[in-house]
Amino acid sequence: MSPLDISLADLIARLDEELTGADELARISEARLRAQTLSDLGDQLIDHYVSQAKQTGASWTEIGDAIGVSKQAAQQRHAPGPFERYTNLNRHIIVLAQEAARTHKHGFIGTEHILLGLLGEPQGLAYEVLTAKAGSEQRIRDAVEEAMPPAGEKALRGHIAFRPESKEAIEQARRASNDLGHDWVGTEHTLLGLIRAEESPAAQILRTLGFTPDELRETVRTEITKRSTAPGKP
Repeated sequence: MSPLDISLADLIARLDEELTGADELARISEARLRAQTLSDLGDQLIDHYVSQAKQTGASWTEIGDAIGVSKQAAQQRHAPGPFERYTNLNRHIIVLAQEAARTHKHGFIGTEHILLGLLGEPQGLAYEVLTAKAGSEQRIRDAVEEAMPPAGEKALRGHIAFRPESKEAIEQARRASNDLGHDWVGTEHTLLGLIRAEESPAAQILRTLGFTPDELRETVRTEITKRSTAPGKP
């Protein structure tokens, strides 16, 4: 098996390069945030292959043995959840939203953090739709930062809960996928979910930038059709 193409030296070098001039305590805080992101991505990597194993008929006992836990622990850890039909890109934006909450030292994941997560995944369709309409990624980031609550005193460790409006947006993303007749929930559906959660900070930001629910829905529908018919597109 080939080793991962990342090393501790690479992680240190990148952090030092990006935090030039920062003191050691600031680097510790940033290192912890990045370690949590790596851990979250690792969990998603396992979840991906657990889903594939289930699709090929593997039992929970076999999956538990592969992970190194009991059958019951494997079932509990990988029970279907709100992100069951999420694409890999869309799962990643949830990780990025959590990272954004930690970076801003917030004790919650708000819709504004999810919007930042969409901006952090340029391969997603939502990123294309957002930047095409707004004109630039920076314009959107500036609008999000302006609406962002003040930073907390320190970043939280462990699990960070979703705010009620974020849960609503996640549910609205699933409904948007169903409404469009899709069997997946992608970044584009999350974007629709954000603007459908009408009272959320993200919906207000999107409206300020000129987005409307109906227009956004039709843009997503059109862009998905283009992707599905364009040569070389997944």
